[in-house]
Amino acid sequence: MSIPELFASDVFNRQVMQDKLPKEIYKSLIRTIDEGAPLDMSVANVVANAMKDWAVEKGATHYTHWFQPMTGITAEKHDSFISPMKDGKVIMEFSGKELVVGEPDASSFPSGGVRATFEARGYTAWDPTSFAFVKDGTLYIPTAFFSYSGEVLDKKTPLLKSMAALSRQALRILRLFGNTSAKQVHSTVGAEQEYFLIDKKMYDARKDLVFTGRTLFGAKPPKGQELEDHYFGAIKTRISAYMKELDEELWKKGILAKTKHNEVAPCQHELAPVFTTTNVASDQNQLMMETMKKVAEKHGLYCLLHEKPFAGINGSGKHNNWSLSTDRGANLLDPGSTPSENGQFMLFLTAVIAAVNEHQDLLRLSVASAGNDHRLGANEAPPAIVSVFLGEELEEVIESLIKGVKYNGNGKRTMKLGVDTLPELPKDTTDRNRTSPFAFTGNKFEFRMVGSSFSLAGPNIILNTIVADVLGRYADELEKAADFNAALHDLVVREIKKNKRILFNGNNYSEEWAKEAEKRGLYNFRTAAEALPHFADKENIALFERNGVFTAREVVTRTEIMLENYCKVLNIEALTMIEMAKKDIYPAVNSYIVSLGEALRCKTSILPGIACGTDERTIRRLAAGNDALGERAEELEGLLVESKAYENTAELAKFFADKVIPVMRELRASADGMEMCVSAKYWPFPTYGDILFSI
Repeated sequence: MSIPELFASDVFNRQVMQDKLPKEIYKSLIRTIDEGAPLDMSVANVVANAMKDWAVEKGATHYTHWFQPMTGITAEKHDSFISPMKDGKVIMEFSGKELVVGEPDASSFPSGGVRATFEARGYTAWDPTSFAFVKDGTLYIPTAFFSYSGEVLDKKTPLLKSMAALSRQALRILRLFGNTSAKQVHSTVGAEQEYFLIDKKMYDARKDLVFTGRTLFGAKPPKGQELEDHYFGAIKTRISAYMKELDEELWKKGILAKTKHNEVAPCQHELAPVFTTTNVASDQNQLMMETMKKVAEKHGLYCLLHEKPFAGINGSGKHNNWSLSTDRGANLLDPGSTPSENGQFMLFLTAVIAAVNEHQDLLRLSVASAGNDHRLGANEAPPAIVSVFLGEELEEVIESLIKGVKYNGNGKRTMKLGVDTLPELPKDTTDRNRTSPFAFTGNKFEFRMVGSSFSLAGPNIILNTIVADVLGRYADELEKAADFNAALHDLVVREIKKNKRILFNGNNYSEEWAKEAEKRGLYNFRTAAEALPHFADKENIALFERNGVFTAREVVTRTEIMLENYCKVLNIEALTMIEMAKKDIYPAVNSYIVSLGEALRCKTSILPGIACGTDERTIRRLAAGNDALGERAEELEGLLVESKAYENTAELAKFFADKVIPVMRELRASADGMEMCVSAKYWPFPTYGDILFSI
């Protein structure tokens, strides 16, 4: 089968709908998808039957409402199409009601205390804007998830709400520029997904990888990434076979997998899809991560999506390339080549700058987790300080606006806002800045702080909402203006001056920038424990409520869920460290000490007076190291007991960050130091060298 034939062959997309549905039914469904028109149940019944027939042809026997609870991954409950007949036989049926609404148990999903265990009823509702697909003999129907009493229990519903809020406010701005044809504005995302592939046998031999997704112990190997020979290097045969099958599986599901290459660290790789609408991108990224793991196992590999699986080498991110487009295909973050396009671009650009500056806390906490804390600020990821990179040319444009002088654009064109806002800019106006958390890259912004295991929904709910809020404020002002061009000029200049502190084109890794950022009054939340409680700040609750994205109760409960997850992850990591230290490392080192002692006695008895300083020093070093290991493990156990006394989740998170993590680091240091002295025959699990260079 050729790639065009293969692509989306397992997806109930527009082409399949057009082929399978009566003309009027198809038109009605497309109005629902494109314009948000209500879906009539008579239409749903016809769509459901056609969808079922198509899925059965593909070998499906079941269907599932596929949703995204607050776990950060997806959930599904499978029901068969089988319906009994009076004669004891069965038929395959699927109704409009079954398509539109499902009823999974909601009691055991994270709710932040909004739902008691006995309050089990939950509902799923079909999202027709994200196409259904067939996988493993089941028809998957993308849905939203909410409780019996109406509380939103998922990540998709607020994402859709944030997209609607952004579209409303962006359309108000477009109308001011004379655009009456656009009916919707979409945020679009292309997420570059980084990941590690290791041998499955190595994974199975490491409790820390199995329980936590990252190595809690491991000394630095003789070779890491310092030769920079893996980055964009030739792809190994075994990995190439994996990537080939992964591409094919993703293409079948309609996922536009485009780019694949080796990343910086050994065993690290990247997969990048083509841009699509944000809610679809979020769904597809979840499916992508699941498929990556499933295909890996077929090749005797394991796919690690943790932000920092290995200390001392690069971690993995999910670069969130975000932009705005109309339903007519116009990119609103493209500088354009005409005066009206340029003025429009400057206003949308200014709105994004203002949104990032005003809501640094929300952007930072949208990427906060126990895993991403290990990555942010390291030399492969942006720091925890949020800033915006525009590049030299746009920065010069902004400076000329602030100073009220003409911008010549290297002799191309002078600038007068409202008449000739910008010179004609090439798509790439500057070099890239890989250290920037939020960088303008031609016609989009690259939000580089997102962790590799994250759902795309969380960061994009924040991005959509904060930009919508600023656009709404700008629309309120400009709609009242007697002279639009003059008001546009004044607004842009004022807002750029007001929010200029967030702009930084330099090296975000430098100590000088951290000091400068502090002078500018920018936030520096170094850990998730510092950042996450700010989600429920009064001004943030007001922001979400006025844009119709979250209620106050939903903000509070989600804050609780995120903090609780942070604490649970660290508790699991600490327990895993204790078990590995006491059951694996401590006895292994003791056995080696005994072996060395026997060898030493043997040497001295056979060859009296022989110098055995190395043996003696090694024994002393390992005995001291093992003693320190035991002490730190006991101290960690005591801290976990102490943690149970905390009832406030924010305080508990701070306790883990300030008290537990430092002891975990000390425990690791004791073990890693001994690893370098213990015979490979005795060390209880594969080393970094074994894992990273086994393929």
